[in-house]
Amino acid sequence: MEDRSLRIPSEDEIAAINAQHLIDTPLKPADLLFVFGTRVDVAARVDVAVGLWRDGLARWAIVSGGVTAGGDRSECAVIKEAMVARGIPPDRILEEHRAMNTGENVIFSLPVIDAALGRDNIRSVICLGNTWTARRYPMTLHRHWPEVEKMLVTVDSFATPRSLWHADPEFRRRVLVEWDKIEPYKAKGFIAEWPVG
Repeated sequence: MEDRSLRIPSEDEIAAINAQHLIDTPLKPADLLFVFGTRVDVAARVDVAVGLWRDGLARWAIVSGGVTAGGDRSECAVIKEAMVARGIPPDRILEEHRAMNTGENVIFSLPVIDAALGRDNIRSVICLGNTWTARRYPMTLHRHWPEVEKMLVTVDSFATPRSLWHADPEFRRRVLVEWDKIEPYKAKGFIAEWPVG
């Protein structure tokens, strides 16, 4: 069976991915920064989280991510420790240590957010994650928490500019893997269309 992530996308597909998947949203101060766990580009993700915090764009943060293969600490523990070392107060960072995928990031974090802050008190969320996963973060959040306003910030350590993702074989492979998940995940109810309207 052909590995579709190794295909060379057409100009039309590149344009669709740029327009629909690798999107930017305007940023404004949010009630919560949702840091999706990772073992890839941790330092870059922490840099962006700290920058958002210092710029006053989040009052609270949650870091979500469990222990992945070969690790002995959760993604949450590793990322939070780095955020605290860079000056974010530890009592402003909520923790979720079990999630093994984007759906679990959201599903397991919502009760943590509700218990600590009250979901009704959160009106806006900035999603922070990998460039190639892109809008799937807010789409997952939208499936489970439609009423909150969502913004998106993505990060990666590729030397290739995001606009040329298709010119770098590994960047292209990662984007295509995630892009190809969108329609099946919508059909299964894992994610919901976002942005809306």
